[in-house]
Amino acid sequence: MATQARELPPKPELPRDNGDDYEDDEDEEEEEGWDDWESDGDDAAGGGGGLLCLFCSARFDSDGPLFAHCGSEHGFDFHKLVRELGLDFYGCIKLINFVRSKVAENKCWSCPEISQLEGKVPWAEDSYLKPFMEDDSLLHSLSIFDDEDDEDCEMPVETGECSAGNGRSGELQGNGLNTIIDDCSDISARFEKAVTTESNGGDNNGSLSEEQTDRQLKITRASVTAKEIKKVDDNYFGSYSSFGIHREMLGDKVRTDAYRDALLDNPSLMNGATVLDVGCGTGILSLFAAKAGASRVVAVDGSAKMSSVATQVTKNNGLLYDENAQTKQKGSPQVISVVHTKAEELDHKIVVPPNGFDVLVSEWMGYCLLYESMLSSVIYARDHFLKPGGAILPDTATILGAGFGRGGTSLPFWENVYGFDMSCIGKEVTGSSARFPVVDVLDSKDIVTDTAVLHYFDLATMKESEMDFTASLELRLPESGAAAVPGVTWCHGIVLWFDTGFTDRFCKDKPVVLSTSPFSTPTHWSQTIFTFEEPVAITNEKSVVGSSASVGSAECPAATIRSRISIVRASEHRSIDISIETTGISSDGQKHSWPAQIFNL
Repeated sequence: MATQARELPPKPELPRDNGDDYEDDEDEEEEEGWDDWESDGDDAAGGGGGLLCLFCSARFDSDGPLFAHCGSEHGFDFHKLVRELGLDFYGCIKLINFVRSKVAENKCWSCPEISQLEGKVPWAEDSYLKPFMEDDSLLHSLSIFDDEDDEDCEMPVETGECSAGNGRSGELQGNGLNTIIDDCSDISARFEKAVTTESNGGDNNGSLSEEQTDRQLKITRASVTAKEIKKVDDNYFGSYSSFGIHREMLGDKVRTDAYRDALLDNPSLMNGATVLDVGCGTGILSLFAAKAGASRVVAVDGSAKMSSVATQVTKNNGLLYDENAQTKQKGSPQVISVVHTKAEELDHKIVVPPNGFDVLVSEWMGYCLLYESMLSSVIYARDHFLKPGGAILPDTATILGAGFGRGGTSLPFWENVYGFDMSCIGKEVTGSSARFPVVDVLDSKDIVTDTAVLHYFDLATMKESEMDFTASLELRLPESGAAAVPGVTWCHGIVLWFDTGFTDRFCKDKPVVLSTSPFSTPTHWSQTIFTFEEPVAITNEKSVVGSSASVGSAECPAATIRSRISIVRASEHRSIDISIETTGISSDGQKHSWPAQIFNL
């Protein structure tokens, strides 16, 4: 699954079949409506220009005046808190999202004494890496670490006090927060209008109690969030009604052959098995499962059109299960049922015994593995419908990466266009690529570093929260072989791809690997390319001792490029945010860090 667009963030059509949503179907008696959808309501919007204050509606051109305003007007000294807690870039991101979330809940917090926190801050969870406010420009504009050279963005930890919201140092209570209502009345304008409208309509004096206000805020936010999710999901499943997308995926031999081999060449797993196909699309995986000897296959899809198509395809191939048949002969090929529903609500449409399936199969992967966030539906289906010890296909997924050279950018093309120099365009295009990820096939000859593993998922055991993670890539030039290059090599960015495994844990007869590597046959997923703001010089040779040049320059090339990468589900449903913080390390241990780059996919 992937989109047809090759340069993001434009989001036209999303090439991927899946079943984690559905549309209304009047012919189904047990159909649930979107009124029953529940949301956690953690959205807030930030319309308008400039950087929005953490506490009120004031906006600023840069983060300096914004944080000065927070200190003078709201008693919140951001820089002091960062300094005394020793927060790194990601810690600052978490703190900002944490404060915005509390203010949006109509809660304000009184900063405890730093010495009492002992490193256990209430915003430590990686969930706070996810932007609370959509398109929060402040997260893209932090300049606090821009001048931090030769360090890993670490700041000294000092003992001191943080100014409280009321100008006094607060005492640590419970989780370190003192929630108060009356000091934070100016919260997200997105919900203020709705609450004001409700207030004026229900009370002649226009006032509501604090409890009523808080309750209405939660109801309003949940309603807005549910509508946004439904809109995104409607577009998502609607995009899979295009047969061109399914033609692209079915024509991807690497993808389709891997699933076919895993299902057809593992008889010890598939003979007589009950199978759940999440996101069935045309039904190809269900057809493979039936052909492999499954005794029962339930195919689920959230697209009304594709559910209808899969039903017709299954019927045309003599494999559609007939619920009205008086008797079913053992070994009958008619084993597939197609259900139009979200995977999470399958038991609302049909009777499903708890943990009733032997095998769960799904082709859920997106660009950079996690784009489109369908994995959460697969995890839900695994936990609720798969037998203990049942097989999930695939059962592993790994994100890998490497550094790429100049050939991985558009610069060479623009330098000679029919004999004319258009390099000025190439520089502008490359600058744009440093803000938006590019999905494209990268030629393996443009890879300049060794490959490194960023993150590994065990799909049989992982939790949904593990979809958000932070990990590091350590990239070095090859030390020997044909790929080894003497002297200085310029690394222009990082390319990520994924491998999924149908391992011998479940596929004992024939394990299979599906790879989207630039060193393998290209797939419709291509690779996801992240361009540095400026290229980094890297070498295998020892650095000049005592050099005053910055690490990563031609005069002092890095021996290692360390990129700390965070991938989290974005505030916009089915999107992901990716931040990359890069540090060059010389052979003698000197360091130079570049400002973090944030991409949305």
